[in-house]
Amino acid sequence: MSKQRYARGWNESRVRRVLDYYESQTDEEAATEIRSALENTTMEVPTALVPVVRELIAKRKSARVHATKRRSAASQPAGRARRTKSL
Repeated sequence: MSKQRYARGWNESRVRRVLDYYESQTDEEAATEIRSALENTTMEVPTALVPVVRELIAKRKSARVHATKRRSAASQPAGRARRTKSL
């Protein structure tokens, strides 16, 4: 029987701790962790691409703000929505 091989920095003890952590989670805890990860994911970007990525993030944030304002105005009574737009 061959010996189990682990990625650098990993060993059987570490793998068991990770398995125990995830196997003991409730569905609610797992869902919360997934939502948090989706909101807070980070990644490495080559330095030369940082300005482009920042611009894309700014455009996305701006589009979200405008979409939220449109939805908010659409949910108000017609008279009030018109007054809000003219400000």
